[in-house]
Amino acid sequence: MSISPTSAVSDAALQAGPAATARGYWATVGRRILRDKVSVACAGLLALIFVSALLAPWLGLADPYQGSMIRRLRHIGTAGNLLGTDELGRDMLARLVYGGRLSLVIGIVPVLFAFVIGTSLGLVAGYVGGKLNTAIMRTIDVFYAFPSVLLAIAISGALGAGIVNSIVSLTIVFMPQITRVAESVTTGVRNMDFVEAARASGAGPLTIMRVHMLGNVLGPIFVYTTGLISVSMILAAGLSFLGLGTKPPEPEWGLMLNTLRTAIYVNPWVAALPGVMIFAVSIGFNLLSDGLRSAMDIRN
Repeated sequence: MSISPTSAVSDAALQAGPAATARGYWATVGRRILRDKVSVACAGLLALIFVSALLAPWLGLADPYQGSMIRRLRHIGTAGNLLGTDELGRDMLARLVYGGRLSLVIGIVPVLFAFVIGTSLGLVAGYVGGKLNTAIMRTIDVFYAFPSVLLAIAISGALGAGIVNSIVSLTIVFMPQITRVAESVTTGVRNMDFVEAARASGAGPLTIMRVHMLGNVLGPIFVYTTGLISVSMILAAGLSFLGLGTKPPEPEWGLMLNTLRTAIYVNPWVAALPGVMIFAVSIGFNLLSDGLRSAMDIRN
């Protein structure tokens, strides 16, 4: 699917120039998103989680590393421990808020890296074509021989446990998918009139890709990438759950699920809280991505 700013405006806007056309398009997208109650609610939920994680040291929470064996596995609603305590007596509310920092970093940063690398590779492959396109896309196809989960586990296992290695492995997992989308969208617009006009004016390939094409292909790629964040959150939590991500005693939602799995028969509600956070963030990004896709498809 190719979405261009020129497809969403009237002839009067087109005559006003490319800058006015782009502003009119994105203003329309913004109004459509604001009318989507589900997208607004998801954006608000994600913003709350982001801000809470960012401002965690100033929220007056308990020490997320301080435990007490006499306070272990307290139930939700206990005085002084609103969301109970974990298997070592550490406050669950504090660990969930602080855990959002690592979980969001490990889940979002790989997608951002994959977005930059994949968009660049796809743009070059789609515009240049020929043997370069074949070389890039056939290399990318190799990664499709492995399921995303198994590929992430294999790379993390080879590199070793750790936050940096988790980010590297997830970046490698998502980069081929974004590259393929970028190449497909670029191929669809490389022969359009505005590209031909740029070539006729004497613009070089780099200028055409950076100035004339990038803005027209970035929308669909960005929407697709937003949807990958929900998958990345789950994979990142899975790596930590398997011991290939964050190491104890750091608070991270996937690692918390692993350490609390033995307490599921004693205090299942507390043990399920990290999973609830992973689910909430993942579904939030997924629904927000759907809202962006609908808002950007003005033909709907």
